[in-house]
Amino acid sequence: MFTTKFLRPSLKTVLKTSTVAGLAAVMLTSGLPATITQSFAEAVKVDAPSVPSFANVVDAVSPAVVSVRVQSRANPVSDDSSGFTFDFGGRGLDELPDDHPLKRFFKEFGGPRGDDRAERGPGRRGPHGEGRLRPTSQGSGFFISEDGYLVTNNHVVSDGSAFTVILNDGTELDAKLIGKDSRTDLAVLKVDDKRKFTYVTWADDNKVRVGDWVVAVGNPFGLGGTVTSGIISARGRDIGSGPYDDYLQVDAAVNRGNSGGPTFNLSGEVVGINTAIFSPSGGNVGIAFAIPASVAKDVVADLIKDGSVSRGWLGVQIQPVSKDIAESLGLSEANGALVVEPQAGSPGEKAGIKKGDVVTALNGDTIKDPRDLARKVAGMRPGTTVDVTLWRNGKSETVKLEIGTLPKDDKEAAKDQGTQPEETQPSSEQALADLGMTVVPSDDGKGVTIASVDEDSDASDRGLKQGEKIVSVNNQEVKSADDILKVINLAKKDGRSKALFQIEAENGSRFVALPIDQG
Repeated sequence: MFTTKFLRPSLKTVLKTSTVAGLAAVMLTSGLPATITQSFAEAVKVDAPSVPSFANVVDAVSPAVVSVRVQSRANPVSDDSSGFTFDFGGRGLDELPDDHPLKRFFKEFGGPRGDDRAERGPGRRGPHGEGRLRPTSQGSGFFISEDGYLVTNNHVVSDGSAFTVILNDGTELDAKLIGKDSRTDLAVLKVDDKRKFTYVTWADDNKVRVGDWVVAVGNPFGLGGTVTSGIISARGRDIGSGPYDDYLQVDAAVNRGNSGGPTFNLSGEVVGINTAIFSPSGGNVGIAFAIPASVAKDVVADLIKDGSVSRGWLGVQIQPVSKDIAESLGLSEANGALVVEPQAGSPGEKAGIKKGDVVTALNGDTIKDPRDLARKVAGMRPGTTVDVTLWRNGKSETVKLEIGTLPKDDKEAAKDQGTQPEETQPSSEQALADLGMTVVPSDDGKGVTIASVDEDSDASDRGLKQGEKIVSVNNQEVKSADDILKVINLAKKDGRSKALFQIEAENGSRFVALPIDQG
């Protein structure tokens, strides 16, 4: 049986083996050992699955992506530090001597806003001696034509008076603002130069799928051209920035300064424009939002053509249709947009749309929710005639109307009244025990005022508050508790378990569905 001691055999043992006899003979006759070559195993090598490289995409698109530096007019005694104002004997912070203690402090710690603005020196005065031009923001952008049109975010340029575009080779060129649109956060700049610019095209983002690779290129933190990669995490995100929210969500690292920069597919086409991030800390956490190419393409075309965007306008205040509201109205599904109030003189009012109507379709195209209605109406040209399908009094009706033009100073056409007002004191009480509240007639004779709300009731759970006014139930005007009970009893006879209450408060009107099958 072998043991470890046999791992080092004696020379005598080796000579007994024919395999090493020749080697031993050489050693004995020459007096020198023969050279023995050791054989090592190869280094570890793994055949990894094929992974796409982004290098070709980056090489192709980088010349089209730029940094956008924005300057604005500022009072010479006011620093551009997001609300901080400095006045040192009529001088701003950047006009103090270099050895001044405060200037040294801000230089060391990055300026009042934590950036490098304290080191940028004094700005330029305007051509007519007006306030100095001070750096106010820096973002990203990209060329969409060889003659110098480029796209960025509205929030990058909104307060600017002068704009500088920095190409990927470091060249700085002046740009002028062609147009901007706050509702979609898009803006167009133009660089006038004899050269032909490298530019990129729009992708068909309808073909973009969740899980597709994307590449974000931009200017985070003013570092210059930076590339990050990721995937499409979600589509159709609503982040509460406006009625036209329809963002792509990506997990590529996007930070401050990436605003206005493009997100590319692997063909080098722009699928979205980076505009916002979700971040508790202010830095990247892998949740970024990009304006889809399909939205940006049309808005940018309007900005280049007219300098502004003309949107369709229906002129009705709307809110979502919840399951409770759908049940109270006899709708089979919680779809559509519930009309809270048509605006005076609007196309909707002129066509006969009333509060309590539910818009269920436009030209036969189903409306999913208020956001869907707002986007579809906004995308229609003013003057277009459309068929609006309504759910009214338990049945479907169609009205024809001409789409108007959204006023520039008008509040968004689609508005979800979800906030609650402050409580006020009641003047007297009358019980509606089954609904968990008491009401009194309103002083103006319109509706009834809620005097109190039981904290353990459905009315309280659905946000009704003391001092709010009930003006209608199931689209029937009410002026007393008896009126309310009559409408409720009629709804019960129709087999409904909920009734639709229209509530008016200081901040607007809304609908609430309350259970009516208790007691």
